[in-house]
Amino acid sequence: MRRKKKKRGADEQLLDAIVALENEWKQIQAIVEKSIEPTEDIFYRQNIARENYLFLLREAKRRKISAIRYNK
Repeated sequence: MRRKKKKRGADEQLLDAIVALENEWKQIQAIVEKSIEPTEDIFYRQNIARENYLFLLREAKRRKISAIRYNK
């Protein structure tokens, strides 16, 4: 019983991190699209945010976590 509660907590943290990284990535994309001359630094940050987001998505898929299941 205790193990399931810990797993559920860890899964919820993973989903929260996914949502936060997705928002960060989208904000950076919006900045790049609105910029006249984006710097290399912003492209670097965009790639890092994207890769972190995709990594967490793969981890959620590996754990078979669905965001729909945790919205209850």
